[in-house]
Amino acid sequence: MPIIVVDKLTKEYQRLKRTAGLAGSIRSLFSREYETILAVNDVSFHVEEGEVVGYIGANGAGKSSTIKMLVGILVPTSGLITVRGLVPHENRIENAKKMGVVFGQRTQLWWDIPVSESLNLMRHMFKIPEKRFNENIALFGNILDLREFIDTPVRQLSLGQRMRADICAALLHNPDILYLDEPTIGLDVVAKERIREFIKSVNRARGTTVILTTHDMSDIEKLCSRVMVIDKGSIVYDGQLQQLKEKYGTEETLTIETDGGSINDKDLYKLGIQDVNRQGNRYIFRYDKRKVNSSSLIQFVLEHCQIRDFDVQQAEIEEVIRRLYLSMADHRQG
Repeated sequence: MPIIVVDKLTKEYQRLKRTAGLAGSIRSLFSREYETILAVNDVSFHVEEGEVVGYIGANGAGKSSTIKMLVGILVPTSGLITVRGLVPHENRIENAKKMGVVFGQRTQLWWDIPVSESLNLMRHMFKIPEKRFNENIALFGNILDLREFIDTPVRQLSLGQRMRADICAALLHNPDILYLDEPTIGLDVVAKERIREFIKSVNRARGTTVILTTHDMSDIEKLCSRVMVIDKGSIVYDGQLQQLKEKYGTEETLTIETDGGSINDKDLYKLGIQDVNRQGNRYIFRYDKRKVNSSSLIQFVLEHCQIRDFDVQQAEIEEVIRRLYLSMADHRQG
């Protein structure tokens, strides 16, 4: 049975309509008009236990509203959510016991006290047995390297240190589900990789279900096998990341370093490549891998030049998502 069930979920907001100018401002004091904003529109999905799911979309697409309804902060306008059989907004306390949440822009730790005291307060809030608490602190402290700052007030931590402490706090009570909203925002490459490895290890070792929203597509590529893409409140893709890449990431780039020789551009374009860029003895070919085979292209170059080195690059996940959005735009216009 799925750990999360979302069925025909809709969330509407009422927003005050404001008229420009002084006359409009005065008029709004006596007669207010509201407009309905549809943030989430008839969204349905299931999440199985132990999955790591990327939930992505542009700003204002409906990601945050969905997550806030999943954790019980917002009440749906219509539709149904159950998490472990509970309706989140009707069972906030019980739901909180089963989940951990990390918002990259906010901290759940107390600003003016050391990290160790914040974590100890959370032990009492969640009624975590002392043995389990100590085991988790030892485990997470080792993997996340908390020892270097565990006695430092939260306000004195770097962003990377605070994020590591927040993730530790979110997992102290062994939640079934971990919601991550931009967990690596603003971090350097080393800190990002450390957090990603930690999330993967917790998922493997404990079967923790992870729902990840992020604008960093490297997070999605390195953590998630399944992605859901939301656009203007509606799910436009829900499936395996590899299938998404196969459908919208068909462009490859082949870079070949030669010892000289000459290749006729007309012959190259006859092979079906989209573009060739020459930089001295380096050739950069761009093509659709459904139409052009990289091995055949390398063989063709070998017939004209000696190859010193070559590199084949798949489409980046950012490009895959961009092409998905372009496809949706073309569909709407059509």
